[in-house]
Amino acid sequence: MSDRVYLAVDLGAESGRVIAGVFDGQKVELEEVHRFENGPITVAGTRRWNLIGLWKEILEGLRLSARKFGDRIVSVGVDTWGVDYVLLSKNNELLGQPYNYRDSRTDGMVEQACTRVPKQEIFGETGIQFIQINSLYQLIAMQLNDPHLLAAAEHFLMIPDFFHWLLCGSQVVEFTNATTSQCLHPNRRDWAIELLRKFDIPTEMFPKVVPPGTKLGRIRQEVATQTKLPKIEVVAPATHDTGSAVAAVPTDRTGKSNWAYISSGTWSLIGVEVPEAILTPEALAQNVTNEGGVDGTYRLLKNVMGLWLVQECKRSFEREGKSLSYDDLTQLALKAEGFRSIINPNDPVFLNPDDMATTIQNWCRDHGEPVPETEGQLVRCALESLAFKYHTVLKGIEKLTETPVEVIHVVGGGCQNELLNQFTADACGVPVVAGPIEATAFGNILVQARTSGEIGSLQEMRNVVQNSSELATFEPNATMIWNTIYPRYLKLVNGS
Repeated sequence: MSDRVYLAVDLGAESGRVIAGVFDGQKVELEEVHRFENGPITVAGTRRWNLIGLWKEILEGLRLSARKFGDRIVSVGVDTWGVDYVLLSKNNELLGQPYNYRDSRTDGMVEQACTRVPKQEIFGETGIQFIQINSLYQLIAMQLNDPHLLAAAEHFLMIPDFFHWLLCGSQVVEFTNATTSQCLHPNRRDWAIELLRKFDIPTEMFPKVVPPGTKLGRIRQEVATQTKLPKIEVVAPATHDTGSAVAAVPTDRTGKSNWAYISSGTWSLIGVEVPEAILTPEALAQNVTNEGGVDGTYRLLKNVMGLWLVQECKRSFEREGKSLSYDDLTQLALKAEGFRSIINPNDPVFLNPDDMATTIQNWCRDHGEPVPETEGQLVRCALESLAFKYHTVLKGIEKLTETPVEVIHVVGGGCQNELLNQFTADACGVPVVAGPIEATAFGNILVQARTSGEIGSLQEMRNVVQNSSELATFEPNATMIWNTIYPRYLKLVNGS
């Protein structure tokens, strides 16, 4: 079988797309059928997602896909960011407007949780990095502030699972996104019921967890009627966008941990692929996370603030009337003085600031660093600091796996930033292979193709990505200089 079409609904924090993947048995050709805006909406002082608006756009993308590809379409699957969720009542009514993970209601919730249950126990039950955006802390905040609404919940669905429910009626949660919640036990690969009960979180609402590649059912008749699609299958990909992206890393080292990935976008997720979760005291001390992957693998990784720093600086500049593209900002950073100002990119002050440029300047001022004044200085500060953070994370992960990393694959939209790619190679001292940009869409589509029987293994999926992509390699050439500056970075981070 060849020339079949699979549809990926790929929702990110800034935009969403419906992408068609035309697979001829050797290569996948991607075509963006429909693109639309996404982002948090401020509602009475809170940050929310407009999921109904997104559903309208998804239907439009499916309609356009049906018009172009018709009966060649085999299936559709949805991937999104992690941690956020939807609650449905007994009658499948939406309970409230779903929150955006950057909403401030989770401020202080990690600390509060750890006063009720020891940190070691939470990590042992979940294997997940302690970060306030996780579903666990969102649920704890809801239990404290709105217990009546939480008590009315009959069904807990992560965001992609909610859209799968709208598509076909399934009410399950896919494994890779479930692991981001910090509510799933990494060894049992099911909900951490005893832990959740210690926080008085109702556990009856948590549904069955299914692996990527599960057939969820055929699209509802109403969806078929609205979009003119045939009654195609809905297939759960790795619904966490990073899970799909890592499945599409074009490596030939599947099954080994001597290669690393950086899924680079709003967040940078840095890690390696391992067969089982690592739950050692050292893993807890490093505050790493064990997120699920394809074929039951785990993504041993750490979340770093990522290009959110640059995105928000760009918004800061726009508020001052300066309209600069990302390419413009990269060129300005290239011309700026190196290592002038360094920050800790994972400092919580950068999670949701009113103005990122001002926040970076204040951080530098407070920590005795030269204050970046120009657009180029601010962006170079962000990029160099990210590269130093990548180096720190990878050294820690190498210690956990006892395996040195020999190559880093950077995938996702951030792989287009050649300056950051070079900084990463220089800071980490290993080659960086950049691409593909559309790793998440590739991963989503190829899991569907595998479910339909067109591909056999995870390595075969990655071979298809390699055949279908243009890759660029960045060799380290200034590592000695970066190693000289690194102690300054460590002193700043450890002191902050």
